[in-house]
Amino acid sequence: MSIQIILAEDHRITREGLVNMLKDQPDMEVVGEAGNGREAIRLARELSPDLVIMDVTMPDLNGIDSTRIITSSPKNVKVIALSMYSDKQFVQGMMQAGASGYLLKDCAFNELAHAVRAVFKGDTYLSPGIAGIVVEDYVSKLKTSASSASSVLTRREREVLQMISEGESTRHIASKLAISIKTVETHRRQMMGKIGIRTVAGLTKYAIREGLTSPHL
Repeated sequence: MSIQIILAEDHRITREGLVNMLKDQPDMEVVGEAGNGREAIRLARELSPDLVIMDVTMPDLNGIDSTRIITSSPKNVKVIALSMYSDKQFVQGMMQAGASGYLLKDCAFNELAHAVRAVFKGDTYLSPGIAGIVVEDYVSKLKTSASSASSVLTRREREVLQMISEGESTRHIASKLAISIKTVETHRRQMMGKIGIRTVAGLTKYAIREGLTSPHL
């Protein structure tokens, strides 16, 4: 029985290359492709794969919040993060969201294939150099319970924050989330009150620091 995989990657050429390589593996099957986090969530719910390979920074809904939603499902879908970033906020964010692995995009495909098999069996896989960040995070948690976007803000507030930081208008956010403009404004007001930031520039910096979006999007 093959390992059923969904690949979530917003860069089409990268996604197509990975799909072709994964399909060459006799024990792996790509059952779905997603270009953003919301699509990955939808496919995970519909297809119930064994595993999702998730890009960390994607437009619309980032990989961290997408992973948190997918791994909270009773279907026990596992997630491997695949990112060009080794920054602490991205690694910590993905692992705290429930990812079972974290690989950098400059890894060889053989390492990705090995990680897929390891995570499928129930193990955790981290690229060399990432493990130290995870250990540091664990030690830090033993010393203090620092606030972050994942603990301070609700899931909906994080979604609104990401869209604001990516330049979306209030009207577009309301349409995308199927809520009223007034509700978006309420989320924004409550979010600003919680984190003590009142400007779009400040919110954008906060979103980048917390790993909700990328400075290059």
